[in-house]
Amino acid sequence: MNLGRVRGCLIGGAIGDALGAPVEFDSLHRIRADHGPAGITDLTDGLVTDDTQMTLFTVEGLIRGNVRGRERGISHVPSVVRHAYLRWLDTQDHPAPPPPGDAFHRTGRLREQTWLYARRAPGNACLSGLRGNVNPDSKGCGTVMRSAPFGLGPWPADQAYAWAAECSRFTHGHPTATASAGALAAIVHHLTNDATLEQAVAATLPLIDDSATTKALQGAVDLARSGPPSAAKVESLGEAWVAEEALAIGVYCALAETTFADALILAVNHSGDSDSTGSICGNLLGAAGWEIPARWADRVEGRDTIAELADDFVMEMTRGGASWDRYPGN
Repeated sequence: MNLGRVRGCLIGGAIGDALGAPVEFDSLHRIRADHGPAGITDLTDGLVTDDTQMTLFTVEGLIRGNVRGRERGISHVPSVVRHAYLRWLDTQDHPAPPPPGDAFHRTGRLREQTWLYARRAPGNACLSGLRGNVNPDSKGCGTVMRSAPFGLGPWPADQAYAWAAECSRFTHGHPTATASAGALAAIVHHLTNDATLEQAVAATLPLIDDSATTKALQGAVDLARSGPPSAAKVESLGEAWVAEEALAIGVYCALAETTFADALILAVNHSGDSDSTGSICGNLLGAAGWEIPARWADRVEGRDTIAELADDFVMEMTRGGASWDRYPGN
C-alpha cells in the first residue's frame, strides 16, 4: 500500500472540493463574469465542504472496522462506516465538539476537530437519510463524493465496489447512486495499483449492474478521446447534481488534461455541482499519483488532519498499527 497515493487521494479531493466550493451554485456565465474568462483558477479561502467531511468519516469508519475486526474478532465494515456517518451528522447538528467528560466525547478523533463542525450546504439526502428517511428515488451525488476511500484498502476491487455500494444505501435509494459510488471506489482501487485511468474504468465496467452509470462512464471516456477539453464538453455530461453525472465529469476531466491543476480547473468551471466534481477529480488524480501543487496542498483546510488520517489508515491496513484507544467503539 502506497502512503503517497492514499494521502494524494484524500488531499487531492479536498483541494478539488475547496476550489469548486465558491462557485458551486453559479452558472458558467456567472463564474466567468466574477473570475475572468478562464473562470476560477485558484483557491480562495481553501475551505472544504461536506464532500471532504464525509470522505474523512468514511476513512475513519474503515479504520475502525479493521481495528474492531483485529482486536475484537468481529466487524461488519458497512455498519461501522454508518456509525462514522452518524458522527458526521452530529457535527452538522452541533456548533462545536462535546466538552471533555461528555459521555460521547471519546467517540472519535474527527468528532473532536472543531473545523469539521462547519455546515456548508450539506446534501439534504445525506441528512435525511442518516436520520432514517431514505428516499428510494434519490440518486444525488452525495453517495459518490464520499466513496473514494473504499478503494484505498488492501481488499480487491469487487470488495471496494460492494462496500461503497452498500454504504450508499444509507442515504440514497436509487440503484444508479449505488452503482456510481461503487464504481468510483473500484476505479480508485485500480489507480492505486498502477492502472491508468482508462484501464481502471475498463476494469470497473464489468462490475457495474446499472445501465445509466455504465453509459455515463463510457461517455466520459469517449468524450476525452474526441479532441481538446472544454467547458462545453464538461456540460454535455450534465450538471453533476446526480451521481452518474458527477462521476462522469470527474473522470472526463482527469482524462482530458495533463496536469493536476488544469484538470481541477476544468472540473469546477461549469454550471453545476462544482465542488463535488472537483472533489471526485482530485480523488482520482491523487490516487493515480499525480503531482499536487504545493501552493494548494499547503492552503487547503484541515491538511494536517487529513495527512494524519491517511497515515493512520495505511498503518492500520499494513501493520495493524492503529489502536482501539484512538479508534474506539463502532
